[in-house]
Amino acid sequence: MASPHMASPLRLVIHAPTPAALERARNNARNLLKARPDAEVRIVVNAGAVAAALDSPDAETDRLLRVCGNTLAKTGRTAEGLTVVAAGVLDIAEAQADGWGYMRA
Repeated sequence: MASPHMASPLRLVIHAPTPAALERARNNARNLLKARPDAEVRIVVNAGAVAAALDSPDAETDRLLRVCGNTLAKTGRTAEGLTVVAAGVLDIAEAQADGWGYMRA
């Protein structure tokens, strides 16, 4: 039986500010995309999750990451091959303004 929500796009921002939250966010994203392959998912990482994302790449979910440029600047790191946004908080706020759902991992 088809979900009654299949006609509407499902767009979710998962916010991960810590290493443990990043692990949960990656698992949440995998589970959501398994259930709804058509869903759009972003994982916005800031604070402590940035180093965790850079130090522990994940081939399956790295394409979903949006890395906080402010955190990169504060830590003196770069995020080669990943999507960098000016500020995690701004990216989340703009996504919500565009109708994306929000979940803190």
